[in-house]
Amino acid sequence: MDPATDTLSDHELMLAVRDGELDALGELFERHHGPLYGFLVKFTGSRTAAEDIAQTVFQRMLKYRHTYRDDGSFTAWMYHLARRCAADHFRKSNAAPAATDPAELRHHADDAPHAGDRAATRDDHALLHTALKRLDRDDREVLLLSRFQELSFNEIAAVLECSVGAAKVRAHRALRELRDTYFQLQKENLS
Repeated sequence: MDPATDTLSDHELMLAVRDGELDALGELFERHHGPLYGFLVKFTGSRTAAEDIAQTVFQRMLKYRHTYRDDGSFTAWMYHLARRCAADHFRKSNAAPAATDPAELRHHADDAPHAGDRAATRDDHALLHTALKRLDRDDREVLLLSRFQELSFNEIAAVLECSVGAAKVRAHRALRELRDTYFQLQKENLS
């Protein structure tokens, strides 16, 4: 990494790309490819589709760099592009996104828990995976942006092209729907 670009913010790097310094896009790629790919894997349920869409996002960043505004958030702009690229992908393939494997939703701890704890956690993750899979695409999207990608509601509102209040309401409703579905599945498994 170039020490000069290492100290620049994402916003400053994108302004440089917009102004013709195309090497700055490499730094943005290094910083954001992993989180973007992770979001897209969870959103599409397909590693292959996620990689294709992520590549398309960075290609469009370059192609549409002139549309980046000085007052915007780079992260919100990137996820907005990702949302459009995913929609194009689904339209072309006539496929809807599916939730991912539960193993992709959990983080591995350094200390190995007891086998019984691992089994219970695996069951909980499987239920969460199933509940997430049952949400409609819009609900899943807002949860992934808010809970997994940790975007602010201002950024989510920009991505979803709605007000901040509407983004908060959508996230709250989606979380409530996920919780209700999860507990219903849990109850069914105990029966």
